[in-house]
Amino acid sequence: MTCDKNPEKIKSMFEEIAVYYDKVNNLISFGTHYLIKYLCVKELDIKPRSMVVDLCCGTGDFTKLINKIYPRAKVIGLDFSPEMLKLAKEKNPKGVFLQADCTNIPFSEKEFQYATIGFGLRNIEDRQKALSEIYRILENDGYFLHLDFGNHNKLSNIFDLFVNLLCKICKNGSEHYQYLLKSKEEFPNPNELITEFEQQGFKFIKRKDFLFGTVSAQIMQKKPKELGIDAHLLKHL
Repeated sequence: MTCDKNPEKIKSMFEEIAVYYDKVNNLISFGTHYLIKYLCVKELDIKPRSMVVDLCCGTGDFTKLINKIYPRAKVIGLDFSPEMLKLAKEKNPKGVFLQADCTNIPFSEKEFQYATIGFGLRNIEDRQKALSEIYRILENDGYFLHLDFGNHNKLSNIFDLFVNLLCKICKNGSEHYQYLLKSKEEFPNPNELITEFEQQGFKFIKRKDFLFGTVSAQIMQKKPKELGIDAHLLKHL
């Protein structure tokens, strides 16, 4: 049985867990998630005056880090959960945030030089539509950073056991964190994701693994789509 990723259900889930989302992330990652996000953002080497969109921004970790590390860049955090955006704004009062769905991004084509998404693509029902939208809003040669769980290994199994134990101890929200485990299990591994990204028109640039590969980041670059020319016509050119 696959995870139910109906957008309204996922939105409702994040509205409910928003109040303790950051605390639980700190607990289940043993405090490493923010450092990993920091290292990923550093890899982008964002140029001054660049336009950056942080999709599925949640409580705004990536948005805050980009503002801090690259103060001359212009970053917009986008999420469909009002409660998550409220917390993001509290953490980053000067940040710019927008409520929207990343399968229907309200920006023009080629408007951004960089797009980031951390631990969010896994929760989207129509993943290909989201990737198509990311491709659309990036300028040619723009960069896309994706971060999420990586390979299933022994350390990943320990993480699963820890989350299961946490769910038993804390009844509040246990159903939602069981969803986390299931969605993590069903999500493609990094190599499979890179193939998906390439099929959407992206070129693989770099992969960075953390915690022995249990978390993985992929940096892709938008390749302009070539205009197809009929082979028969080429003979007459």
